[in-house]
Amino acid sequence: MITHFQFKPLFENKNIPGWHISFYFKKQRYTGIYHQTGKIEWPTVVPEPADLQSLTSQIHELMLYHVYE
Repeated sequence: MITHFQFKPLFENKNIPGWHISFYFKKQRYTGIYHQTGKIEWPTVVPEPADLQSLTSQIHELMLYHVYE
């Protein structure tokens, strides 16, 4: 389960889509860039392959709720 999920715009012009995201999962802090297409870039620590699909799904749901609603 994702905890302490945060996001902020990637660009100063908030009309341009793209967000920095950060959260904790299994006591590990992750950061990434969430693109308008739904693609997530992992600049530092990449989640385990077994967790990646579940995390991606959870992040999409959180972004839909917070950004696109």
